[in-house]
Amino acid sequence: MRLPRVIIFDVNETLSDMAPMAARFADVGAPEHLFPTWFAGVLRDGFALAVAGTARPFAEVGSGVLEALLSDAAIDRQLDDAVDHIMAGFAELEVHPDVVDGVNALAAQGIRMITLSNGSASLAQSLLERAGVRSAFELLLSVEDAGRWKPHADAYCYALEQCGIEPGDAMLVAVHPWDIDGAHRAGLSTAWLDRENRPYPDHFVPADVTAQSLPDVARMLGER
Repeated sequence: MRLPRVIIFDVNETLSDMAPMAARFADVGAPEHLFPTWFAGVLRDGFALAVAGTARPFAEVGSGVLEALLSDAAIDRQLDDAVDHIMAGFAELEVHPDVVDGVNALAAQGIRMITLSNGSASLAQSLLERAGVRSAFELLLSVEDAGRWKPHADAYCYALEQCGIEPGDAMLVAVHPWDIDGAHRAGLSTAWLDRENRPYPDHFVPADVTAQSLPDVARMLGER
């Protein structure tokens, strides 16, 4: 693996700390444990649409899955209000504690950085602006413009085209093994950010680099 010219960052959970989203469920009277169930359902439906050859915006899919999930929960307000309250939580998320130092370390190495999210580019922008690192990123991309959610190859190819580079010149950084696998199959090198020291699934292609923090990724690349 050669040193990448461009690092492509996933956003949801990789850069953003989504843990506070669980409290949004509690706010409306639903159990906090519904959050991971909901997020898994959003990814499931987004992936299914990609396999079918189409895509819908993350907010639309997320709201639809929420409506179905909350219809069986003892919520304390109207369903539409509950959905709006939970979805609004994305606009208030912060980055993980290791992100700012890691981004600055990578920028110091002269590596170009972009984001590629299954969510909206506007949410990525506000997230990075709150963290004070927006200027480190050349482009903020969304799969909404690619026509397919990650891990479909079209999503990664769209990002490569926007950067004007070949697959071998790019590295995806993500916490999701499914994203790592998809990027590898599209020809990118990969770095798995394993903050929680979890086992990597055997059914996915392993990452080229595994690190427990973003500064560790920067350090490993700096040693190459």
